[in-house]
Amino acid sequence: MGEIVRLQKYIAMSGAASRRAAEEMIKNGRVSVNGVPVSEMGIKVEIGADKVHLDGKEIKPELKKYYIMLNKPVGYVTTVSDQFDRPTVIDLIGEEIKARVFPVGRLDYDTQGLLLMTNDGDFTYKVTHPKHRIDKTYVAEIKGGITVKGLNALRRGVIIDDYKTSPAEVEMLSAEKGVTVIKITIHEGKNRQVRKMFEAVGCKVLSLKRISIGKVELGNLPIGRWRYLTSHEISYLMK
Repeated sequence: MGEIVRLQKYIAMSGAASRRAAEEMIKNGRVSVNGVPVSEMGIKVEIGADKVHLDGKEIKPELKKYYIMLNKPVGYVTTVSDQFDRPTVIDLIGEEIKARVFPVGRLDYDTQGLLLMTNDGDFTYKVTHPKHRIDKTYVAEIKGGITVKGLNALRRGVIIDDYKTSPAEVEMLSAEKGVTVIKITIHEGKNRQVRKMFEAVGCKVLSLKRISIGKVELGNLPIGRWRYLTSHEISYLMK
């Protein structure tokens, strides 16, 4: 007899989606168990005995879990596939990973830096759910300068898209030749949030790079390359 788990956990274990996204898939009638469509939460399935299909394709739990850090280059989208045929972060992983990994959260097309990837839906949930408030630190190059008033506004929180951002940690690293470099740490991860925060204080971002998620740092990992997370990094992020 195989392990019995909730359907949304089974989907997450297959690497098809995070547990939260799996719940939406179930609600939307995209999942069937042993040929019968299901749309209610709470259904349990037996691994190895029950057959689960998502959008008509059978999915099975990935027994081996992969946890990867990628230094994403500018010009890649943080999706498994792209409707405009732009290069995706999956293209950078290569043949070594024998499982379907997916990005944990996202980085904009024109943003570089630390991106986590995995086939563990529970890990994705822990890292991305707002209630866990994991810090994300970026280095931004902005055009021209920034006033003390602007820095303090970022530290207090600014209005973007009709909501006020949480207070950010902000440190000026350098200012020369019409370019100011600022390190900024935020707790949320809204779409294009850092760029919009700088726009709110009258600054244009020239380049943006994520250098850490919590205490997990990009370090000197070359652009476009990836490495496995250490067991210490995995356990830290799971907590």
